[in-house]
Amino acid sequence: MLALISLALVATASAGQVARPSHKKGEFLVKAITYKHRLRACNAYPYAAPLDVYKNRGEKLTADDPMPYKTCREFNFALKAGDKLKFKVGDANAGVFSVSDLPNTDALLLLVIHRHDTLTNAVSFESHVFANLLNAQLAIIDTYKGSEKAAVRIQDQKSGSDKDGKKRFEDLHYNSVVAVNPGDYDIVLQGMDGKTRSKAKLVALNKESYVVLRVGVEAQQGQSYPQEVIVAPHSEEPKWSGAHKSAPLALLVSFIFICFQ
Repeated sequence: MLALISLALVATASAGQVARPSHKKGEFLVKAITYKHRLRACNAYPYAAPLDVYKNRGEKLTADDPMPYKTCREFNFALKAGDKLKFKVGDANAGVFSVSDLPNTDALLLLVIHRHDTLTNAVSFESHVFANLLNAQLAIIDTYKGSEKAAVRIQDQKSGSDKDGKKRFEDLHYNSVVAVNPGDYDIVLQGMDGKTRSKAKLVALNKESYVVLRVGVEAQQGQSYPQEVIVAPHSEEPKWSGAHKSAPLALLVSFIFICFQ
């Protein structure tokens, strides 16, 4: 998208002369538009040792605090197209992700590293660029590798039960993004037998972007990790005002299906 800037020059006439704008040498009337691109990385790779993240030629973004399994972290640096993000376990390379393109707007890049399959230790990546929306956004991503099947849903945490006293819920779909009204929710991972496999709390705030990850691996070699659901980031719970009373759940979630890279 090409951003156009129109400049209005205000002229005043005095004694037949027109005032002209003045500027110092080296200054420009039109300045380049810059956008703020942030990175949020998530470690969904089931392994006992944590991951370090490096940028380009070796700048260590994680410093002396590597990322353990099932954690996400936001990095504040000028992310740009062409950057290479390298993930390492100690001195061993785990994988490299190249940023191919970024939008012409402020944006948050979500990058998830996870296991590629149940047999090897190879890694894969999932990425998504969040749009700037008023509502809270959830990106739902399935990184679990194994034979077990499970569905994920969002439900009211405290209030909003139906006439039978059951908590209202909506099914969520993997590899999609949803917009959610602010409030307190549970994200539930449910097996095909109807039993809860895992549960995570979500405090949804307007203008925040969240990721819901199904993680774990049923390894054919080495250690297996159970399927779980995690939510990041963990927002602090505000004192909800009367304006945030529960709405019909059918209106709480609007689906925006996308393709993850």
